[in-house]
Amino acid sequence: MDSVQFFKAMADETRLYSILLIAQEQELCVCELTTALEQSQPKISRHLAQLRQVGLLQDRRQGLWVFYRIHPQLPAWAQQVISVAQQGCQTTLQAASSRLQSMGDDRPERVASCC
Repeated sequence: MDSVQFFKAMADETRLYSILLIAQEQELCVCELTTALEQSQPKISRHLAQLRQVGLLQDRRQGLWVFYRIHPQLPAWAQQVISVAQQGCQTTLQAASSRLQSMGDDRPERVASCC
């Protein structure tokens, strides 16, 4: 992964918080991110597509749902940057996590063998 592409991708607030939440939760779908970040579905989908194109995210389909996770081949330096950014964004991430948890049964179920 090119460091310039990485930092350009992380420079947008929606992409940054999407990456940080996905890293925190291991895997999220678009509907979960729209709730957690209080953004529209088209906006979240567009940003996730950009993150996937630069190699930050990997996706998988499960029925109607598409789940996103941090790309397993992300370089160690990029993983470290994400980890440090999570520490610096705790207040925002806690608020987003609370909104995510408030979804309750509306969150899609994951197949245990896939995760």
